[in-house]
Amino acid sequence: MARLAVNVDHVATVRQARGITEPDPVLAAGMAELAGAVGIICHLREDRRHIQDRDVLLLRQIVKTKLNLEMAATPEMVRIARSIGPDLVTLVPEKREELTTEGGLDVKAKAGFYKKAIRRLQQKRIEVSLFVDPDAEQIEVSHDIGADIVEIHTGHYAESRSEAEARKQFDRIARAVEKAAELDLGISAGHGLNYVNVQRFKTLPEVEEYSIGHSIVARAISVGLDQAVREMVELVKGF
Repeated sequence: MARLAVNVDHVATVRQARGITEPDPVLAAGMAELAGAVGIICHLREDRRHIQDRDVLLLRQIVKTKLNLEMAATPEMVRIARSIGPDLVTLVPEKREELTTEGGLDVKAKAGFYKKAIRRLQQKRIEVSLFVDPDAEQIEVSHDIGADIVEIHTGHYAESRSEAEARKQFDRIARAVEKAAELDLGISAGHGLNYVNVQRFKTLPEVEEYSIGHSIVARAISVGLDQAVREMVELVKGF
């Protein structure tokens, strides 16, 4: 049975649009847990465009399930993570000019760099996930440098404009999941998944957890956050 972790970044995006105190991603995290989420995700970006340091500190105090801190593998962020102690860190690529994360880490090109970051985080008993494209070589190197989990980037699948393209991209994901399972890595998936396109993943029982945020926050505008989370929990637990 797959699990759902809810990303609360875009609750913070709405708050930051006005520069005020609401809506509060910390309150949203508690509501998501009560609705059945087994983890809360937040991305502390270098430019602090949505999640703020205050949010991460409070989330560490109130999250009862699992706190997953997404971040770039910079010295500043590694120091913050080692100080706060999330349950899990997901290392992601980051560019100031992007609207959202555009692809996976190039672990193969910077294996030594990421290995050092992984080691420093694991010294504090923080599990480490690497956000990677559905590519066997990237997954193999992730395993070799000590990652606990790989999160498969599903963005290209989610952005497919035709059924043929969606099938092609999903096949890439399926092969990547198979490779990660062979290596006994933890497996999660996320980026651009919604209530419709996630349903294809019921054929991939090896995926243990889904990281979903934007589509849940978007649906919450119509039906409320509690119902939006419960609906996604029901979807993925059937996988």
